[in-house]
Amino acid sequence: MNLIRRGCSFFLGCSLGCLAAAAGAQQTQAEAHPSQSQAAEPFPSAAQPLPAANANAPASDSAATSGDAAFMRLGSGDLIEVNVYNVPELATKARVGNSGDVYLPLIDYVHVGDLTVDEAQTLIEKRLGDGGFVRNPHVTIFVDESASQGVTGLGEVTKAGIYPDLGDHKLYEIISEAGGFTPASSRKISIFRHDRPQPIRVDLPRNLGDDQSANVDVLPGDTIVVPRAPIIYVVGDVGRPSGLLVDNGTLTVLQAIALAGGTNRTAKMGGVRIIHKGPTGMTETRVPLKKMLEAKAPDVTLAADDILFVPVSGGRVAAGRTIDAALTAAAALSIYTVHP
Repeated sequence: MNLIRRGCSFFLGCSLGCLAAAAGAQQTQAEAHPSQSQAAEPFPSAAQPLPAANANAPASDSAATSGDAAFMRLGSGDLIEVNVYNVPELATKARVGNSGDVYLPLIDYVHVGDLTVDEAQTLIEKRLGDGGFVRNPHVTIFVDESASQGVTGLGEVTKAGIYPDLGDHKLYEIISEAGGFTPASSRKISIFRHDRPQPIRVDLPRNLGDDQSANVDVLPGDTIVVPRAPIIYVVGDVGRPSGLLVDNGTLTVLQAIALAGGTNRTAKMGGVRIIHKGPTGMTETRVPLKKMLEAKAPDVTLAADDILFVPVSGGRVAAGRTIDAALTAAAALSIYTVHP
């Protein structure tokens, strides 16, 4: 019996000694690596709640300053969201007024018109810090609606207006959003950009799919102007009265007559006139068409919006009414594209 008791006591002592040694080793390892001992806690305590996703966190700067926001300027009508890191009470959404001012808690009205997002953030941080409202404030601005940074399409497009452009867009995409060109549009367009004194000139092909080199980048705030192409009208006693669209060259009287199907047999060759609109009004110039066809008179170059009028032989037009007759005929014409 005594022998059994001694054996149990010896076994119990060895077990307690091993446990103590193991506990000591764990304590020594914890002291050597305190971060590992803290990470071992599987759940935060009640005094340290789980961190929640915070829209005000500094990591969100990239969303406010990446991409187009690097050069985007705020303007009237823009809806912005302003957040102050670790101060959710100051988070607000506000629309920039016509004067370029926006109202924000504590600091009243702030003028952000024509400022970039980065510049507006810096200004609001300074107002908060100088007023003693927030110590070392960190402000982020998100543009929810950019009414001032759309791309404007003007001129000879089907649907002129302002089109939102907050992504990476190309010229052809904006033209497509505007419904394409009108029949009288020129392909020599201009892009006006606020930071450039001179517009960007772009020559587009008649078929946009033929050439992608002119598909340039379009930035927020750009204005695309599509002018009206020069049109020369041929009316009267010709085979096919028409409006000739001349966008990449010039057109002479003989070329215009040929493109209009030539003169009819009943045409009055000695009564051909060019109706030209000048700074002082409409003027008439007689054209010796018969001599031109016989190479006895030089050909004449027509100007934009000229009307080449070929009267009917034996037909009578009241004195002073030639211009009115030519204008009436030109207004009813279809427009054809000329590739000189």
